[in-house]
Amino acid sequence: MKTLFIATGNAHKIEEIRYTLQETVRLPSQRDTSVRLEIEETGATFQENALIKSATWAGYFASALCSMGVTHVLADDSGLEVDCLKGAPGVHSARFAAMDSGRSGNSTDAENNAKLIRCLAEQPQTRWVARFRCVLALTPVLPGKSLATMAAATEFFDGTCEGQIRIKAGGIDGFGYDPLFIPEGYNQTFGELEREVKNSISHRARALTQLSARLND
Repeated sequence: MKTLFIATGNAHKIEEIRYTLQETVRLPSQRDTSVRLEIEETGATFQENALIKSATWAGYFASALCSMGVTHVLADDSGLEVDCLKGAPGVHSARFAAMDSGRSGNSTDAENNAKLIRCLAEQPQTRWVARFRCVLALTPVLPGKSLATMAAATEFFDGTCEGQIRIKAGGIDGFGYDPLFIPEGYNQTFGELEREVKNSISHRARALTQLSARLND
């Protein structure tokens, strides 16, 4: 059985990834190691940022004395794209509000949600069409090979979930923009839907379904 290291400490993302893949592969995560790598997400796209994270961790495990048996690194980069905001917040989803002050690091969910509603205030709600997008990067750990070689061997899996933004937040489950996002075909936000429902229809779930098929191929 392959061992995929989940290159995130986000408990919600880890749970969603394990929900789909736990019967296929072993899935340790950043929460299972004391190692902390300083990774700067400088990419202009979700794919570029996912690759930065997966390749950096793959390089670490390829050279580490204790590799934890990791055969691949799985990294996620994801966010919200709102059409009438020209795709914003996009790759800046986690630090959307912080960008106003120039401070480093991510914003709180409440700050990001508040800024999103402010940005949409002058647009009719019929134009608040949006989608969540997720790109997964799967990088093999290849001891003795260069970081460039491992990066070149990376596979990508893309998933989207179409929907619309709601002016008033709803629900306490999920994270990020979940309380404001109503997926297409539903009348509840991701924050209100049962976790099992979200984990089966989300952007990440759709990317993971592709990855699962690849792993079972």
